[in-house]
Amino acid sequence: MRLTRYYENDSIVPGVFISDSEILNCAEFGADWGESFFENDGLVRLKEFLEDQKQALPKVRANEVRLAPAVARPSKIICIGLNYASHAQEAGMEAPSEPVVFFKASTAWAGPNDAIVIPKDSEKTDWEVELALVIGKRAKYVSEQEALDYVAGYGIHNDYSEREWQLERGGQWVKGKSADTYAPFGPYMATSDEVADPNHLGLWLNLNGKRIQEGNTSDFIFNIQQVVSYLSNYMTLLPGDVISTGTPAGVGLGFNPPIYLKQGDVVELGIDGLGRQKQVAVKER
Repeated sequence: MRLTRYYENDSIVPGVFISDSEILNCAEFGADWGESFFENDGLVRLKEFLEDQKQALPKVRANEVRLAPAVARPSKIICIGLNYASHAQEAGMEAPSEPVVFFKASTAWAGPNDAIVIPKDSEKTDWEVELALVIGKRAKYVSEQEALDYVAGYGIHNDYSEREWQLERGGQWVKGKSADTYAPFGPYMATSDEVADPNHLGLWLNLNGKRIQEGNTSDFIFNIQQVVSYLSNYMTLLPGDVISTGTPAGVGLGFNPPIYLKQGDVVELGIDGLGRQKQVAVKER
């Protein structure tokens, strides 16, 4: 299944993509795609519901609605830094011996095609196409061998970053990662059964029509199983939590001179089998 959510007037409606262009309205299911849904066998119940009710449910065209974040705002957005060998090399840093862990504020959560708002005091807003996973059940002290059993699904996350705030203002990454709209997720969360190998997916990002990021998750320093297991030793991962797994080379910081977003820039990105996003940059006033 490919879970999504979209706006209808001022409300968010849970839905499921049934083709690349059509979404099934699942409001009648009676639950949003959030912590309670995942914790209470929501995916199993949703599958049964669709088998029974699919033909009777209303449909909408994906290009005629505004997509919301594909899952409800999570309790945690956990990110892994410097997790591609190519990105570590571009940053001039040694590959880490353990995963580099930081958080994004959940208020950064945004829809896949929402505008990226450059904060009013920002001069160095940067992009990072990333594979993100959604936790499906409470996880603590999980082994690498069983880690994928705790993953509900996968989606695209653009880990926007304000590099001055991240790197030049006391070394606190979270404040460079957490501005409003800095965490677009979607267009959908593909359930784990739809992703044969999350450690071998192509991903890309275009800036104003030019390809500037292209890589594959096979370049991970720490793969999905290692990341989930590692994090579960330091915190309880709750159903609906999102883990973003790092970005390949091609971020704005890596150019000489660096390139950062400006008003009107268009960012497009995608991952094999997980759709694509598009954001237009606007400057906060």
